[in-house]
This record gives sequence, structure tokens and C-alpha cells, in this order.
Amino acid sequence: MILRVWMPRPMGMGTMRRLFGWLLAAAMMLASGAASAHPHVWITATSELLYAEDGSITGVRHAWTFDGAFSANAVQGLQRKTDGAYSREELAPLAQAQVESLKQGAYFTSLKTDGAFLEVNGKVRFAEPIDYFYDYKDDHLTLHFTLPLKAPVKSKAVLLEIYDRTFFIDFQLAKDHPVKLVGAPAGCEVRLLPSMGNERDRKMAQEASEESFKEGGANVAVGLLFDNKISVSCS
Repeated sequence: MILRVWMPRPMGMGTMRRLFGWLLAAAMMLASGAASAHPHVWITATSELLYAEDGSITGVRHAWTFDGAFSANAVQGLQRKTDGAYSREELAPLAQAQVESLKQGAYFTSLKTDGAFLEVNGKVRFAEPIDYFYDYKDDHLTLHFTLPLKAPVKSKAVLLEIYDRTFFIDFQLAKDHPVKLVGAPAGCEVRLLPSMGNERDRKMAQEASEESFKEGGANVAVGLLFDNKISVSCS
């Protein structure tokens, strides 16, 4: 296998966006040894549901920690002033490129209130991400970003979902404090709902052929089995 090397050089944002797709492929190859099965990127997620003073929901704040192989490829070629560390400023172009690339996947985030998805024509009613940045710790990148709702919503029942339908990315919630409510009214409770899939299903997906994940294949939407569902109910 021949792997192209990303050599350090000045890059504009257009180049960064084009390279992000390559970074996914590079992480895929290094993580698996060969591009033979899904998933190819692993993310450990923590999320916060944001509330205004009047009790309306205003947005979702994510922190996504990427696996070591993806992180190593993402920072390859970046200049750093301190050995072993990258500042938020040094990682800023990469964070912007990644946030922009996530848009085509609707940020892998959906919100459902009182039985209705906040979607129009398949597009989630989130505004453009704000307050996004990367930090780098223990050889892992964590992407922080906030998805504001285009309009605040009042609801006593909320379902937040985080998943990649194609299972190219395997999202799993952090074991400790995966979800927080920020500014929520008194009487709100968070519950993590079980996904339809289990570890046996996850192993079978990992061992399946790459062809089965293509359009028309048996596993084209297998990521739905591993949907992270977060239920919030307020009295």
C-alpha cells in the first residue's frame, strides 16, 4: 500500500477543506491496516443541551474526541511552537475545515421535540456552528462546537440523536457524564436510551465487506443500529 505523505507547507482554507476528506481516508487506512470494513473513524462524544432563561432550547454543544489514528493524521504537517503540544490557534484552520465538512452530514445530530423533528426538507434547523475549536491532549484531538437552533423551541420532551447512518464513523457516548443540561428549568431529567444494536452487531458490521456498505448493500444504513439516543423530559 502506498500512502501519500502530507508535507508541511502553507495552506489556504480551500486546500484544508480538500485535505479533510483525505484525512478521513488516511485515518481509515492506518486504523485498519487496509480499507476493508466499517467503521473507519471512532468518536467519543459528550454533549450539552443549552437552555435560555425562559426554558426554551437554544442549541447543542458537542465535544467529540477522535481516535488516535485519525488525530495523528490530522495534525501531521502542522507547525507547532511547543514540542508535543498544539495550541488552539495552531489548530484553528483544521477546526474550521472540519466543521465546514460536517455540514454535508447535518453534523450527525438531530433533535426531536414533542414528536416532531426540527427538520425542513431533510435539513435540520440548526444555524451555522459557532464557538468551534480543537484541543489536543494525550495524542487525541477533541473538536468542540456549538449548534444553535435557528429559532429557540420550548418543549417538555426532547430526543437528541447522534449517529452516522453509514457507520463510517462510530459514535459512542463518553462513559462519564456524557450529557449535561445547561440552564435547564427545574424538574428536567436525562435518560440514555438503548440502541437497537449490541456489541455482537457491532462486531458483525466491523467484519462485513466494504461492498455491503455501498448504496444498495445490506449494510448501507447499519449505523442506525448504533444511534445514540438521549431523552430529556421536563415536568
